[in-house]
Amino acid sequence: MPARTVTVALPAMPGVTAATLYGFYDAFAGVVRDWQALHGATGESPFRPLVVSRDGAPVTGANGVRIAPDASFADCPRPDVVCITDLMVAPGEPMGGAYDAEVAWIRACHAGGATVASACSGAVLLARTGLLEGLDATSHWAFCDALRREYPNTRWHPERGLIVAGAGQRIVMAGSGISWYQLVIALISRFAGPEAAMQVARINLIDWNTTSPLSYASLRHGAQASDPAIARCQEWAARNYQSEAPVAQMVALSGLPERTFKRRFAQATGMSPLEYVHTLRLEEAKQMLEAGDTPVEAIAFEVGYQDPSFFTRLFRRKVLMSPAQYRRRFGALKGRLRDAAVRL
Repeated sequence: MPARTVTVALPAMPGVTAATLYGFYDAFAGVVRDWQALHGATGESPFRPLVVSRDGAPVTGANGVRIAPDASFADCPRPDVVCITDLMVAPGEPMGGAYDAEVAWIRACHAGGATVASACSGAVLLARTGLLEGLDATSHWAFCDALRREYPNTRWHPERGLIVAGAGQRIVMAGSGISWYQLVIALISRFAGPEAAMQVARINLIDWNTTSPLSYASLRHGAQASDPAIARCQEWAARNYQSEAPVAQMVALSGLPERTFKRRFAQATGMSPLEYVHTLRLEEAKQMLEAGDTPVEAIAFEVGYQDPSFFTRLFRRKVLMSPAQYRRRFGALKGRLRDAAVRL
């Protein structure tokens, strides 16, 4: 256990998700204390979590939740850890100077020796500090493409649930969704020891899931193109992705020269026309694998691939598991959810 109390600052700002913010708060506050309480004893957490904001005034978080901070940035004791929880912002959404005060404060905390952590879309704010330049980093899978474009000198890894980086290993980042649980456990282990972290994991039934976040990702993230010719082709592809030579048919539909079409398609969607068709086909294949026991070879033909072995290799490269592995994990999950819905 640490010889002194570990101060954990949790920045509150407009758009912050209250569930994750207070999830961090509860996890740190319950270290040791909750385990001891389960065994009829008393104990105190070695962590002191504090919700802080730029001026200490209440903040309206995501979904209209009112958050009452414990302190302002100026009044916050020097933190040992700063945890940037997720923000409800769209990938690539312009932020202007809305979070300049938070960015400057986080940068100053890190310069003062604090470990800085981010969960999920909180990486959007951490990236703005400049602390990720030249480092490996992660975020929610839906944000990494936009972050890669905006911060090309950072190596973004949507497939990784947890990354520790930087001088002194003082940057810790969790990827998609509830990977923030892994982040909390890692920080507790670092500052209070593995046994304290294991207690929190056992109380909260936290499993260190090694499945890549990309296995959960939708391959079709991204909006409809604003280019009318490309949008028309996207709509056609959504209905006809299993057709032979779909790219050639989209070129004809667009009325554009092939090179012009491919250039405009890539500008509008961030991928080539063939890559786009692959994402549509693989997303449909995922749905079929989840829904039933149709043989993998039949699914390959159904979504447009004449060579099942090519389909399997492509699926593994994009989803980071084979079709059979995907069915075992997500087909079983969908079945349990379906059974639970019937019982409710």
